[in-house]
Amino acid sequence: MNPRRPVVVKPQSGIQSDINVTPLVDVVLVLLIIFMVVTPLMRGEFQLQLPAAQAIPTEEPPTSKELAPGLVRLTADGSLLLEGEPVSEADFVPRLRAFLEARPKGQRGLFFQPDARAPYTRLIVALDGAKAAGAEALGLSVQNP
Repeated sequence: MNPRRPVVVKPQSGIQSDINVTPLVDVVLVLLIIFMVVTPLMRGEFQLQLPAAQAIPTEEPPTSKELAPGLVRLTADGSLLLEGEPVSEADFVPRLRAFLEARPKGQRGLFFQPDARAPYTRLIVALDGAKAAGAEALGLSVQNP
């Protein structure tokens, strides 16, 4: 052997160009487990159960001193009826305020009777208007008119 000759070490194999799949599979499985646990917690649903009309106990008719609560109906097309009379959206709060102020304190309640096909946003606006008009108690009626 010649001492001046450099020693060259050859690699046993060439450059490996394959992807090592094992860490990739581990990461994907961990993400899958995380999503399986978190997904049911992300559902933002409300369970709403409305009472059936037959399940509501019938109330006694009001005594002569006590007035029956006022009735506001919301029709399928979104129009409002105050005690059976049509009311425009602009005139709803002033007429309702006059209706409620004619009643003694403690008896200024209202029942809302929305149609099942009525716009939900219209019902919310009507409820807000009733509170602004001075209604002391609000209720929803599920019985048919």
